[in-house]
Amino acid sequence: MNERERFLNTCRFKPVDRLPLWPPLGIWGETFERWGKEGLTDYSVSLVGAHNDPQIELYDFLGCDRLYEIGIYYGICPKFEPKVLEETERFITHRSYDGRVMKEFKELHDSSMPEFIDYPVHSKEDYREFKKRLTLNYEQRFPENWKEKCKVWKQSKIPLRMWADDEGGFFAPIRNMLGTVETLYAFHDDPAWVEEMMEDRMNLILEILDVILRDVKFDFFMFFEDMAYKCGPLISPEMFKKYMVPRYKKVTDFLHSKGIDLIFVDSDGDITKLIPLWLECGVNGIIPFEVQAGMDVVKLRKEYGKDLIMAGGVDKRALALGKPEIDTEINRVAQIFDQGGFIPWLDHLVPPDVSFDHFLYYYDRLDRAIHGRS
Repeated sequence: MNERERFLNTCRFKPVDRLPLWPPLGIWGETFERWGKEGLTDYSVSLVGAHNDPQIELYDFLGCDRLYEIGIYYGICPKFEPKVLEETERFITHRSYDGRVMKEFKELHDSSMPEFIDYPVHSKEDYREFKKRLTLNYEQRFPENWKEKCKVWKQSKIPLRMWADDEGGFFAPIRNMLGTVETLYAFHDDPAWVEEMMEDRMNLILEILDVILRDVKFDFFMFFEDMAYKCGPLISPEMFKKYMVPRYKKVTDFLHSKGIDLIFVDSDGDITKLIPLWLECGVNGIIPFEVQAGMDVVKLRKEYGKDLIMAGGVDKRALALGKPEIDTEINRVAQIFDQGGFIPWLDHLVPPDVSFDHFLYYYDRLDRAIHGRS
């Protein structure tokens, strides 16, 4: 089977020669720095895309299946001009492309969370100005060689993903504009404004999708929310149902009308209470099933059967512990390998406490497991 056939059959619970073997969701920069001292040299850090890099890609190095990424940006356009506001020996404070002001370690900027100092929207008046950036702006969102790329994708035997980046959802973009605390207050203090902001995002998503699907049909779409932590979602299921379900359904109904039947969402944390609502919305795939937040793909397969496609669910922390722990973790998720609808994948970025030796051992053991070899 080619990579596209393997992916589609896996997601549709049909027979496959083996499960897809994907490279990690991402790798911290500090992790690559460590690995450079432990034997990794001359390999591209690019994990997604075509085989057109003059360097050997990590895909080839690991023997992984590939993905093509459409790569159209769903956030504000034009972006804010990034600007350094303050710099010390240890920290840098800067305004990001999305208008947020954040303070970060200079040496650990990849593997530590920034301190968010300010956000671009503090009031409805601010939002009226901000939303001028929520327009199609075709020339800025779509590359000049868009038509040529579409011709290549149409002939591809590699699955084509449309990931709506970290602005392609309904809760996450509001949080990025207002901050978490003010966003949660807004649900109570001004619900009509919350609905307006979500409606604007929905309209932008639909507008971008309409342009894309005129030229090329992708294999799966992926929302982004990151709206949960280890103890559960950041808003109640009742609020999700009221504010988000109707907007999700309009997007998924549009995708279904265009023949797109694989629709994923990306959220960390304990999303147990949200899974039934996403399924109700027309979302049938979720990533990454963060183990340290209590997400167990083996239990979820028993609960949801073939209604839920899962990618992720492999505890990244096992890779830092040792080879016996890696074996135990792979054996745990291997219980559902033959049931379909599951792509075993690390449940988040690879942190710097993972050695290059353990990383290679993990991929060797996973490769053996999905091929049915001991």
